[in-house]
Amino acid sequence: MAQNIAQITLVIDDYDEAIAFFTQKLGFELLEDTSLSDAKRWVTVSPEGGTFRLLLAKAVGDEQKSRIGNQTGGRVFMFLYTDDFCRDYKRYQEAGVKFVREPKQEPYGTVAVFADLYGNLWDLIEETRK
Repeated sequence: MAQNIAQITLVIDDYDEAIAFFTQKLGFELLEDTSLSDAKRWVTVSPEGGTFRLLLAKAVGDEQKSRIGNQTGGRVFMFLYTDDFCRDYKRYQEAGVKFVREPKQEPYGTVAVFADLYGNLWDLIEETRK
């Protein structure tokens, strides 16, 4: 049996600000933005050319709102792989993305940690070529 995780939900506060962050600051593609009701939209984004999707889901109620920016209890939430760390690190810095850990060389590659607009932590990684 072949399986694949294709999409994950990211709890957000506002659709438009989340779309702007992911498309304008990170360079993701907006794949879908469909209105489901006056308050709910189906919004997906993906790294350019990627197959994995993020569903941007607006929090409803206190319990969901309490998860915004802390979906993993302070651990790194997402791992964004790149084929050119220097290019993307520089582009993200120029776009105002907040890095919380500076670039570091690890046995598996070069990595830096940044926070998304809500504070979720992401690794930006270029794997070591073998």
